[in-house]
Amino acid sequence: MGPWRALWLWLSLHRVLWAQTPVPLPVQPQLSQFHSEQFQGAWFVLGLAGNAFKKQDRPLLNPYASLFELRRNSHFEVSNSMTRGQRCDSWSYLLMPTSQPAWFTIAHGGPGTDTEQVQVVDTNYTSFALLLSRRQAAGHPVIRVSLLGRTWTLPPGTPDKFICLCKAQGLTRDNVAFLAMGRGRGQGQWSWQTQCGSVTAPQWP
Repeated sequence: MGPWRALWLWLSLHRVLWAQTPVPLPVQPQLSQFHSEQFQGAWFVLGLAGNAFKKQDRPLLNPYASLFELRRNSHFEVSNSMTRGQRCDSWSYLLMPTSQPAWFTIAHGGPGTDTEQVQVVDTNYTSFALLLSRRQAAGHPVIRVSLLGRTWTLPPGTPDKFICLCKAQGLTRDNVAFLAMGRGRGQGQWSWQTQCGSVTAPQWP
């Protein structure tokens, strides 16, 4: 099994899916405006979390790069590459914009397949971004949270924002993986005991 297939199984198809309703814990406010031109370009995926994750699955993951290329019809073509040893695995997909700012969809496969909803929850465009995605698999919601950085170094407090967003989706610390431990300031020193504010968790349309 290739690493990307293993990663996708980890993200989407693990048999232990959380059945409880996500706890409305505090996270960052949703973006009222989104500037696609500023968001495009290269990002590093430095953190991942999901309700299909298990602690023992973390060795499957390495830090990887995502290139967001803005096309004329306002969608993003996203190209990803992950290095594992001497091999580089790559995959891509299209992010299609919706009528709501910072909201996109990904169509997996042909007609009748589940559509994944993706939201850019927070970003300053120059150093970090938080993405939240949701899709249905076998009748259960599959949730994924991604922490992106323009470099290996994150602004102070960014890992805390990531943790708060994870908690707001009902995730536990075993559902979280930081992919760049020791590569940049802050990634390797996160704490699940982060104190969050009082903003309501994002609501899916």
